[in-house]
Amino acid sequence: MNNPFLKTISTVIKHWYLPLLIGVLFLIIGLYTMFSPAEAYVTLAILFSLSFIFSGLSDLIFAIANRNEIDNWGWTLAMGILTLLVGIILYIHPEISMVTLPFILGFLFLFRSVAGIGLALDMKAYGVQSWGYLMLLGVLGIILSFLMIWNPLFAGMTLVALTGLTLLTIGIFHVILALKLKKLKGKLHF
Repeated sequence: MNNPFLKTISTVIKHWYLPLLIGVLFLIIGLYTMFSPAEAYVTLAILFSLSFIFSGLSDLIFAIANRNEIDNWGWTLAMGILTLLVGIILYIHPEISMVTLPFILGFLFLFRSVAGIGLALDMKAYGVQSWGYLMLLGVLGIILSFLMIWNPLFAGMTLVALTGLTLLTIGIFHVILALKLKKLKGKLHF
């Protein structure tokens, strides 16, 4: 098997249960978000802040550890410092996190939904029936993402509901994808 694409597909199909686990996780988080909206919004804002802190620390460690191997490692170090400082500011001032959260989550969900459409088209290319459900969920994710990005004031008020719906949509997508990959595993031999 010299084709790297087929090797990747083979690996994904062998581990078909990973999208299932991801889907179940998204479903659980989506349900929590829908049933505990106030707590979910505060939690999202805190996690948003902590993600910047973690990302900044990761960049700092990576830059310092690879300073002798990578040219221009100083840029990674500078980005790590900047990201860490932004994370600390967002953590100290959660109201800033709450204001910017609709944009960040909207773009994150948008990219995941576009990737979902790509996966749906891959399933179509493999002859998987009912790939259209995956496509429909990907398109629904894009619509919900645009709602979050387009009107941040509206999104701020309804962020939790939109986040919950989007998480549920992505969760259902991953569960269906896992079941399709499991079915495909039995048909393809690499």
